[in-house]
Amino acid sequence: MSGSSTNFAIARQLKQVCDKVQAAAARRPQHLQYSVPRLVAVSKTKGTDLVIEAYNAGQRHFGENYVVELYEKSNDIEIQDHCKDIKWHFIGRLQRNKVPKILEVPNLFVIETVDSERLAKALNDGWGRLKKTETLQVMAQVNTSGEGNKNGCSPQDTTKLVQYIREKCPSISLIGLMTIGSFDHDLNNQDKKRELFSLCAVRKEVCDALNISEKDLELSMGMSADYEHAIEVGSTNVRVGSTIFGDRGPPHGKTAPAGASTDSGKDGSDANLLMNKMESLDLHHLAVN
Repeated sequence: MSGSSTNFAIARQLKQVCDKVQAAAARRPQHLQYSVPRLVAVSKTKGTDLVIEAYNAGQRHFGENYVVELYEKSNDIEIQDHCKDIKWHFIGRLQRNKVPKILEVPNLFVIETVDSERLAKALNDGWGRLKKTETLQVMAQVNTSGEGNKNGCSPQDTTKLVQYIREKCPSISLIGLMTIGSFDHDLNNQDKKRELFSLCAVRKEVCDALNISEKDLELSMGMSADYEHAIEVGSTNVRVGSTIFGDRGPPHGKTAPAGASTDSGKDGSDANLLMNKMESLDLHHLAVN
C-alpha cells in the first residue's frame, strides 16, 4: 500500500471510530453526559510514520504497552518535530526497575497501570527527584475479570490503593481507574457485561469511601471490540488499536511471536510475555551502551 493510501485509510478509520465514540456518548443516560470520552489510539508496534499520519488526521492521545518502545517513539526526531501536542498514555505492565526510563518520556500524559502501593511509591519518589512543577498523572489498574494472567489490584483492594496514592504520594495525581477486559469479545456474554459494570461499581465504592465526586474519577475501559458499549455504561477513556491501525507487525524490526496480540492491554498472552522479555533485553542493551 502506498503512503498516500495508508494516509487515507488511517484518516478514514480514525474518523469512523471518532463518529462511533460520539454516537455512543450520545446514547448514555443523562447522568453520564458530563464528559466527552477520550479516544486513545494504541500504536503499539506501529512505526512512527503511522503515528504521525494519525496525528495529522487530528488524533492527539496515543497509547503504548512497552517502556522501551514508548521511550524511543517519544524521543524520535520526526515525532518531536511534527507532533508537538502529542499526549502519551502508558497502558502496559510497568515493572519498578523500568520507572526511571518511563519518567524520561517527553509529553507523558498518564500512566494507566499502577496496580500496587510499591509501584505508586516508586513513581512518586522518581517523579519527586526530577523536581517537576506539575504532578505525574496516573490511574489505578483494577483486575475486574479475576483472571490470574491479568495485572491489576483486586476490586476489594482498590479503595486502599487509591487512598494510599492520594495521601502518601504528593508527586503523583490519581485521575481514574483502568481495567483490561477478558479476551472474550462477545458482548452477549453476561460475564463480559459484568466486567464493564464492575469498574463502575468499584468507582462508586471508592468515591463513597473517600468522599470523591464520581465525576472527578475517570474510567478507562473498552478496546476495539467493546469500546462503544463501554462508553454507553460510563467509560471516559477508550483504547483502540487494530480498528485504527490494522493488525500489528513486529516492533523495530523484531520478529513477532506467533499469535501476537492485535489490540491493547492483553498483557497476559504468551506473545506479550515474550515481547516483555525482548524489552528487558533492550533495557539491558541501553544500560551497557
